[in-house]
Amino acid sequence: MDRIDAMTAFVTALDEGSLARAARRLGRSPAAITRAVALLEERLGTRLLHRTTRALHLTQAGERYLASCRAILADLAEADLLASGERTEPRGLLSVTAPVTFGRLHVAPLVEELLEAHPSLEARVLLVDRVVNLIDEGHDAAVRIGPLPDSSLVAVRVGEVRRVVCASPAYLAARGTPQAPADLAGHRVISFSQITETASWAFAAGPSGGARKLVTVRPHFTVNGAEAAIAAAVRGRGVTRVLSYQVEEEVAEGRLVLLLEAFEGPRLPVHVVYPEARLPAAKLRAFVAFAVPRLRSRLAALPVSAWATPPERR
Repeated sequence: MDRIDAMTAFVTALDEGSLARAARRLGRSPAAITRAVALLEERLGTRLLHRTTRALHLTQAGERYLASCRAILADLAEADLLASGERTEPRGLLSVTAPVTFGRLHVAPLVEELLEAHPSLEARVLLVDRVVNLIDEGHDAAVRIGPLPDSSLVAVRVGEVRRVVCASPAYLAARGTPQAPADLAGHRVISFSQITETASWAFAAGPSGGARKLVTVRPHFTVNGAEAAIAAAVRGRGVTRVLSYQVEEEVAEGRLVLLLEAFEGPRLPVHVVYPEARLPAAKLRAFVAFAVPRLRSRLAALPVSAWATPPERR
C-alpha cells in the first residue's frame, strides 16, 4: 500500500469513527487498514492514533497530520478532475455545517435546491451550535454568525442578524413592558447557553447608541438551547434574548413581541466561510455561487431584520 492509499485509510478511519467501518467503506480488510495506519506511524516515527475498543482518538501529531492529509487528498482529487476535463461539473460529497436553527430554516433548503440542480452531487449538512473546525472535521464550508477570528478561511459576508429581547403579549399584559434594560431586574428572565446563576446582557447605552452597557440579569429559568427558551417565552414564562432569525415566525404571528429595540447593540454578521485553496473544488464553487446570493436575499427579507429605531442609529 503506497503512502496516498495509507493517507486515505487514515482519513477514512477518522471520518467513519473506526478502522472496521473504514475497511467496509474502502472495500478492504480491517487488517489492511490497521496495517496502513501502522505504516504511516512507522514512517513518521510518531503515534497518530490512540485506539480503544470503542473509538479512535487523535494524538497532537495526529491532529496536525490529519489536516495535511485532507488538503493533499483534496488537491489530488481536484487534479484528477481537472486532467479528465470534469472539473466544471460538481460531483462527490459536499459537506456543509451551520447553526441549528439557521441551518434548518435557511441552509438545508438551499442545499436541497443545489442537489436538484446538480444530480452528480451528494451532500451532508451538519447542524450544530458550535464552531466546527472545517479542515480537521472534513467539511467543505460553513455558515457562521458573529465576528470571525483571524484565520486562513475565506469569508464571504451574506448579511447580518440582530440580538433581540422578546416576550409574549400575555406576559407583558401581566407584568408590564420594560422601557429600559435596567427594568429587566423586575422581570422573569429566560436564559440559555449560560448555565450560571447570573448572566450579563449587553445593550447600547441609550436610544441614540453609544458605548456598550452590560446589564446583569438573574435567570428565572435556564436552558441550553434557543428553541426551548423561545417556547417558554411563547408560553408566557418570561423575557428571553435570542437572535432575530430564531423568532421570525413567532414575531410575525404575534406570539412574541420585540422589546428594548432602541437599546440593541450592533448587528451580528453572517458569513459563508471555507478553506482557501489554489484549486477550489467544483462542488465548493457551486455551493458558494448558489448559496451566497440566496442567503443575502433571505436575510434581507426577514421580517425582523430592519431596525425599529430612530434614524441616527442606522
